[in-house]
Amino acid sequence: MAVREARAVWEGNVEQGQGTISLGSDKLQVPYSFAARFEDGAGSNPEELIGGAHAGCFSMALAKELGDAGHPPVRIETTARAHLEKSGNGFVIPKVELETEAEVSGVDDETFQRIAQGAKQGCPLSRVLSAAEITLEAKLLSAART
Repeated sequence: MAVREARAVWEGNVEQGQGTISLGSDKLQVPYSFAARFEDGAGSNPEELIGGAHAGCFSMALAKELGDAGHPPVRIETTARAHLEKSGNGFVIPKVELETEAEVSGVDDETFQRIAQGAKQGCPLSRVLSAAEITLEAKLLSAART
């Protein structure tokens, strides 16, 4: 199976330093810093990257599950919010909120909700993040008729 790689470089102390996270052989480089992680500073942070990865993974899992059920989606848009909280002397991610909207034809909301919950459970990122509470709010949008 595939092995994916990311790399992080950090320079300086934790509060004034800065770093870069590189994804996919430097195809994407994202700056990050203490201010971006714990304040409202510019740049990204590990929790946003986890959220983006989870949103992408879940969207693909939902597309597969819907397609396997005979309801291929037109469009899926997912937002993930990874909560970072202080715990003792460190920090934890106790919760990830997934919020998705899917444009799908020929499926009722009850079936869609069941499929969406199954996709949440089966998504590899949901599995790796299983120490956190993962919630899902799924909204079914009717596909435009052509």
